[in-house]
Parts: sequence; C-alpha cells; structure tokens
Amino acid sequence: MFLAFKEMARAKVRFALLIAAIALLVFLILFQQSLQNGLITGFIGAIREQSAPVLVYSVDGQRVVQGSAITPEMEAQVRTAPGVREVGPIGQGTFTGKPSGNADGETFDTTIIGYELGPDGNGIGAPTTVVEGRLPNADNEAVVSDADVQLGYGIGDSVTLLPGAKSITIVGVAQDAQLNVSPTLFVSYETYLDAIKSVNPDAGTPLPNVLGVVPADGYTAEQTVTSINDQSLDLDALTKDDAAAQTPGVSQVQQSFNIIFLLYGLVVPCVTGLFFLIVTFQKANSLTLLRAIGAPAGRLVSSLLIQVIVIVGAGLLIGTLLYYPVSQQSLGGITLRFETSAVVFWSVLLLSLGVLSSLVAARRVLSIDPIEATTGQGVGS
Repeated sequence: MFLAFKEMARAKVRFALLIAAIALLVFLILFQQSLQNGLITGFIGAIREQSAPVLVYSVDGQRVVQGSAITPEMEAQVRTAPGVREVGPIGQGTFTGKPSGNADGETFDTTIIGYELGPDGNGIGAPTTVVEGRLPNADNEAVVSDADVQLGYGIGDSVTLLPGAKSITIVGVAQDAQLNVSPTLFVSYETYLDAIKSVNPDAGTPLPNVLGVVPADGYTAEQTVTSINDQSLDLDALTKDDAAAQTPGVSQVQQSFNIIFLLYGLVVPCVTGLFFLIVTFQKANSLTLLRAIGAPAGRLVSSLLIQVIVIVGAGLLIGTLLYYPVSQQSLGGITLRFETSAVVFWSVLLLSLGVLSSLVAARRVLSIDPIEATTGQGVGS
C-alpha cells in the first residue's frame, strides 16, 4: 500500500487527470440514466400510476390510449368475460390549457384523463400516487402530476381550456403521473366529456378510449387479460405494467439509451486498463529492479490493484457528487431524480471492469524475470 500511494504522490497530475476523466464519465452516465427514467416516466407515468390492474384497448388503437375507441359491443364482451369483476370507462384527450398559477399567462398542451369517480374520488383509473391534496370527488376538479406544479398547475389554481373557457380546479398532486410529457389532469369522466363539448360543441359523445378492469376474486391480472382477449380479436387487453412498457416509442427510447450506456461502460475499463498498461511499460526498469532485490510479484500486483481501486473509487465519488445537484432539477418538463439503484449498479460494474482491465498490466508485472536486472532488458523488450 505504501508503494502504491508513494507512486501516486510522485505523479499527482497524471493520476488526477485520470480521476477527472473517470468522474466526468460517471457523471454523464448517471445523468443519462436520470434523463432516460424521467423521459419514460413523463411519457407513460399516468398509465403506470393509475388504479386499474388491466387496461383494454381496441386492436386498431395500437396501444395508444387516445387512438383507441371501445364500442358498446366491445364493452359488453369485456363485462361478460370470465374473471372480470368491475369495468370502468377511461377517456383521454389533449387540450390547450391556461393555468391561473402561471404568472406569464402561458398556455400548454394539457392531457386530460377522465374516469368514473367512486367514493372519495377513487375509481377505476384514478391516480394512485397522490402526495398532496386529495382526489377529485366532484365534477370540474382535478389531480395534476407533480412535474406540472412549476408551470402553474398548483393546488387551488384553475385551468381554463381554450377555446370554450371551461374551468377546472386543481385539488391534488400525484407523483410521476404525466402522460405524453405534458401537463396531465385526472378528472371525472363527466368533466372529460364536458371538456370535449366545450372545445368542440359538435363533437357528440365520444366512445371511451380504453376500459379499466378489476379482476374477479381468484383471478390474477394475467389470467383476466387472457380471458378478455379470448372474447374477441378486436380486444387488446394488457396488464397496466405491460400497457406502459408496450406503449409505442418506449422500447425505442430504452434501446437508444442502452446503446449509449454500453459505450460508456466500455470506455471506463478501456481508459483505466490502457493507462496502467502504459504506466507499467514506463516504469519497466524500476519494476525489474524491485523484483531483482527480492520484491514479491504479489506485492507489486497488489500495489497496482490498490491504485486502480483508489482511482476508480475517487472518480465514482466525485462523479456522483457532481450528479446529485443536477438530479434535483427539471429539464424541459422532465423531472430528474437521484437514482440510488443506478449509482450502486454503475459503481459496482465500473469498479469491477476497471480491476479486470488492469489485469493486463498486472500480467506484465508477473512476467518480470529478476535476472533481467543484470542485463538491463526490462519488461519492455
């Protein structure tokens, strides 16, 4: 250990630059991880955080809520399917909303999700992550996603839908409940229908976009999904987790970020391994001399591994410290969060890869022949 730190003290700039490079890579990896999770949550969070265990789309809707339409015949098939206990219509539309809490008077594309209210605002399709305020228990009341509060959608504020000037009052805030990365309001189904009529009086009464289903006692969500899909080829039932994951665009976003993470994961061990391999060649003569005077190969290798652990560990620590304040911000309507599991995963992975990649340099140390000290050949011959 003395040998490892002594060498690092003699080459402070060289080792400091390597730590800085690893810290920057760690910061970028963790930031991208938060960005991916925030983007996906903003895109389909409302689907994951609503109360219906099963969602039923029309096949033509291609698993897009607003693109789906459930006819009365299809609804009757769902209600009579084995394993179905309760069914509730869910509607979704996009409107131009002007929140009263926005000091600049800005308008935003606002997603409205309507569901049938039950006792205390609960119902099939209600948000399950209310962290402030309450659920709506009457028409013209709404729960908003926490990511939208900063835009002026706070509790007590009202949202005016344009055109038509219909007003909805916000009474609660739900965590991670956005849809389509836009301000999202959960309202009663009647409020949703009134919003459509307000904006377009000639639209008529729209069909429900999807149906929320509660499985009967003794049935799992997966069994209920199978039972509903067996009723008709026009029905596309999914568990809510599958509905969120299989929303068009989600898998493409994940694949794109996974490629970026793979590249990052390869860079750190390559940089670390190459650095120590170069260092080993540069100090070939001193290593040979140490072996000639009796220094065990294991001690030299352990010194090398200690340097790897210290350098990668310092890079991980500094990178995480840089990441923390950034993870508390919002970026273009996307809420970033400190991802503890990602920090642990990448720390273990990068440290392991760094140690493994340095074994190439360790091999050079082990291959040193003490007799070479008398010939001056060193390890670089």
